[in-house]
Amino acid sequence: MTTLATIENKLNEHLPGIHLDVQDESHMHNVPAGAESHFRVVIVSDTFNTMTLVARHRTVNKILKEELAGTVHALALHTFTPDEWHQRGKSATASPQCRGGSSA
Repeated sequence: MTTLATIENKLNEHLPGIHLDVQDESHMHNVPAGAESHFRVVIVSDTFNTMTLVARHRTVNKILKEELAGTVHALALHTFTPDEWHQRGKSATASPQCRGGSSA
């Protein structure tokens, strides 16, 4: 199973939601092809209704602790309540281009 599929499965299992979008953004970074190391997660869940933004991120990080301790180097989290998601027009900010180091 790919890392992307593992992330999707774990989040679907632990945070039932209205919307989940997991994208592998490794190709946007200076990593080997197929690295599966940089991900963007957009998740909308009623579970977040009583949580602060920090608590939401901690919850996701706890669910994905094995992946974060392994091959996942970066995880861009966009966590919303259903009301926030609708107020945003059902969209999240796009990830910026990588400005990191080079292999040179």
